[in-house]
Amino acid sequence: MTMEQPNPRARAVQILDQVLTKNHLLEDILTGSLSGLPGRDRSLARAMASTCLRHLGIIDHLIDKMLDRPLPVKATRVRHIIRLGITQILFLNIPSHAAVHDTVELIPENSKFKGLVNALLRRTDRQGRKLLDKMNQPYRNTPLWLWNSWKDFYGEEIATQIGNAHLTEAALDISVKGDLEGWADKLSATILPTGSLRRLAGGSVIDFPGFDNGEWWVQDAAAALPAQLFGDIAGKQVLDVCAAPGGKTAQLALTGAHVTSLDRSKARLKKLEENMERLKLEVTVIVADATEFKPDVLFDAILLDAPCSSTGTIRRHPDVALLKSDADVKKLAELQSRLLDATITQLKSGGTLVYSTCSLQSEEGEWQIKDFLEKYPEMKRVPIKSEEIGGLSHILNEEGEIRCLPHYSVGIEDDKPGGMDGFFACRLMKN
Repeated sequence: MTMEQPNPRARAVQILDQVLTKNHLLEDILTGSLSGLPGRDRSLARAMASTCLRHLGIIDHLIDKMLDRPLPVKATRVRHIIRLGITQILFLNIPSHAAVHDTVELIPENSKFKGLVNALLRRTDRQGRKLLDKMNQPYRNTPLWLWNSWKDFYGEEIATQIGNAHLTEAALDISVKGDLEGWADKLSATILPTGSLRRLAGGSVIDFPGFDNGEWWVQDAAAALPAQLFGDIAGKQVLDVCAAPGGKTAQLALTGAHVTSLDRSKARLKKLEENMERLKLEVTVIVADATEFKPDVLFDAILLDAPCSSTGTIRRHPDVALLKSDADVKKLAELQSRLLDATITQLKSGGTLVYSTCSLQSEEGEWQIKDFLEKYPEMKRVPIKSEEIGGLSHILNEEGEIRCLPHYSVGIEDDKPGGMDGFFACRLMKN
């Protein structure tokens, strides 16, 4: 990849182009896009790009409000630069004069857009916050297909709360192998009722105490719940489907179960094996397509954390909202259905199946399970009880399924930024 000059704003524009023009996932291109920058500039470029993506709908609405006529369609880099300038002025603690001057410098001297960009950013400095106050920010910041799907299923009030939650970066949640109180102290973290640790985001995870020794791993509090729903599985044969990168595999292995980790991606399973080596946990790893996997012996328990649209992770990955579509949800729901079908032939009678997705879409959660139960009468829902999940009864729906939303409380005081990933989980038993 050809790099521009080592300028954090130029690199941030490059990142926006990679994500918004070329449809690359932010986490896939971030390391390469930041290479060669000194530490402080790396942090600045990353903050500018990720903050811009987090508020993109709001920023674009401001641009459209302030422009007398739309930018030419081909002026994509100019639009990225304007977006970046507005991000600095309104959403980052960067002095306006520096934000305007250094951003305008990204426009070539002979460009007809240089004066326009300068004027637009100065107008943002004068009027931007007043325009923000008048705006329905959650609505403007959410792609229309997503907004409509949430409004139709949850109602407009909850859709607004979801959209508001996405304007704030998530905290860092951690799962530990043991000594919860000790690691809470060492990591300056708070113990959540569900058994996870929470600390404010920031800092390099690999530099925290205990990481190299394999004492803990990063895992959102909501993502840690599905693996806790099996009860006592010590000595049991457990299948973790679509297992990489291995957070749930690690949880299952710590129970004393004999865990088989299955994934179709050899590269992703290599990452899982590296994580298990760091955590000093032994599991069986199999590269296979789960929809076609036929085990020699049926399993006592199966965890299917299925591939999904990941709309429940927008706080952590704001580009998800910008890169996914309703067509993706439909395609993934079809895959989830096939994966669920396969579990019928992999699970022994009396065995437990936990199905989960990090999605806010009902097609990948509630509706998926409804269709599955209609198709397979031998499967019965086993309602989850609040005492199994730290007393968080508000994340359970009427069917006894977990339905986390990103603005939901995790049950601690002064929980800032608070919330959890959007998640669905259901426990089933095979007769």
